[in-house]
Amino acid sequence: MSTELEKKFEAQNILTDKLRFPPAVEALFIQIFSFCICGSGIFFTHLLFAKKFSLISFLLAGAFVAAIISYFRKMDWWWWAIQFFFPISVFALLSLDISRHYYLAAFIFMALLYWSTFRTQVPYYPSKATLPSVIDDFLPRKPLRFVDLGSGFGGLTLSLSLKRTDSFFCGVEIAPLPWLISYFRAQIHSAKVSFFLKNYYDMTLGEYDVVFAYLSPAAMPSLWEKAKSEMRSGTLLLSYEFIVPDIEPDLCINTDSNDPILYVWRI
Repeated sequence: MSTELEKKFEAQNILTDKLRFPPAVEALFIQIFSFCICGSGIFFTHLLFAKKFSLISFLLAGAFVAAIISYFRKMDWWWWAIQFFFPISVFALLSLDISRHYYLAAFIFMALLYWSTFRTQVPYYPSKATLPSVIDDFLPRKPLRFVDLGSGFGGLTLSLSLKRTDSFFCGVEIAPLPWLISYFRAQIHSAKVSFFLKNYYDMTLGEYDVVFAYLSPAAMPSLWEKAKSEMRSGTLLLSYEFIVPDIEPDLCINTDSNDPILYVWRI
């Protein structure tokens, strides 16, 4: 096994361990802890020195402490920004007296888009535009049954179905909004492709010759177990960017110089 791949395994194993405790929950606890600390500090400062602090000062102090804690907790850099700007943004939006209907509309839109991300730990990852051509070049020149797990808005599956009209393609998506958009895109293009609104754990992978996934590190161990138990000998499991922990792929395909790697396992 190459040193580069060993480093990839180590980094993804660390990330998988982190994802078992959702970052959103950790961020919430950090926010609560930070504002409790700042609130206590302001309260005792007022008692001892009779000094008053504005609400803005309190918000800025809490946001700064939350961002610092996130840094030392080694959370990704965007969490530092979220921890700092989130309480300030909430205060700013509340001060604008925006109608509650807009908040409701935003909540519904985000729920339909991300749906069960918190539970599955699989956020929406758009793949690169170059990926369909790479997969098409790699696939055997014969009729195939191909499934895209977590197909999002359906771009990859649609593109492949238009290139390989002799094969059957389908996408599986658990979030309602991306699934609905992919369904209508298939109708417009009259493509030989089907999109299903369901969890891929509820389907049988043994029906397919090629299983493609662009999920997250947290999902890869269970996907591998499902693939091993259900997929037929000689079929292919493809994963874009994310590897199966401690399972060396049979093939690593560089899709582009700055793009993620496509990993291939022969079952």
